[in-house]
Amino acid sequence: MANERLRGAIVASGMTLDQVAEQLGVSAKTVERWINDPKRQPYRRFKYATASLLQREVSYLWPEEQTAAEVTEAGNAELVRLYPHRSVVPNRLWPQLYAGATRHFDVLVYSGFWLTEDAAFHQVVKEKSSAGVPVRFMLGDPGSAAVAVRGADEGIGGAMGSKIRNALVNYAPLFGLPGVEFRLHSTTLYNSIYRADDEMLANGHLYGVGAYLAPVLHLQRVPGGELFDAYAESVERVWESARPISSPFDLGGAGS
Repeated sequence: MANERLRGAIVASGMTLDQVAEQLGVSAKTVERWINDPKRQPYRRFKYATASLLQREVSYLWPEEQTAAEVTEAGNAELVRLYPHRSVVPNRLWPQLYAGATRHFDVLVYSGFWLTEDAAFHQVVKEKSSAGVPVRFMLGDPGSAAVAVRGADEGIGGAMGSKIRNALVNYAPLFGLPGVEFRLHSTTLYNSIYRADDEMLANGHLYGVGAYLAPVLHLQRVPGGELFDAYAESVERVWESARPISSPFDLGGAGS
């Protein structure tokens, strides 16, 4: 059942969906989902921001609003395992994770170079392509300011851009496969995110060290949880802002 209270409050405010979305810092489609899909409720911070914007109580717009304790409990259930460093994550975990993908297969990184040399991972990509699963790769634009800053942060300078170019070359056999898309992004990336349907590995980025030394969260989506969706939404924002490329050498613009 649609959230008619939310729809009515927006109408009564005199604002359009686009205006509400702009005020909240989300897309109009996201607000539409809040109204039409009761399973896709906003995070608590957006609930309170929406209630304030529309001058309504949160409990009026979302009568089933969870308590902080319930949100915390759900968040704990979302964490499958914490790895102190990416280097201690079993190598087999990445292809195993993606082997179960049927709806979402996302790789969001700057270079993720180590993964490009994993033959098992390449095989999974090809299998999912044949099965009709959409596969999305988001790598850093090697000539962008964000990549330059990350290279400086890790102490490797221009080598970061070179790693990305090498990663793209390693992925050359995957370009052109049905449903496989590559895009370059210029965002400040706080986590590398590897998502397969309702599971993901989120590799944090720490100032001054390579991602292989940073922690990895193995997450799963659970009812009432917000952590998984927070990471998943960040993937969508990067995807929407990134630019498509058709070959490993189609860098153009800043990355040329």
